[in-house]
Amino acid sequence: MDILNEALAFENEKMSNMSTSDRVVASREAKRLILALNEVYKTTKDSELMDVMKRLTEKKRKIEKRLKGRPDPA
Repeated sequence: MDILNEALAFENEKMSNMSTSDRVVASREAKRLILALNEVYKTTKDSELMDVMKRLTEKKRKIEKRLKGRPDPA
């Protein structure tokens, strides 16, 4: 379960003081990990994998929210 170890390591990384390009890379990495875990989940139906995918998805959403910035009040 190498992909699970990668996902857990990514989840524990600090996301502060990241440049925009670092955020883009982190978002893509999160997507890659989520999709890879999903492929394993389809065969095993392990609830632990689902929990990891949910946590990674939440972290990815936070990164992308920061990338998009605040909408201008019009």
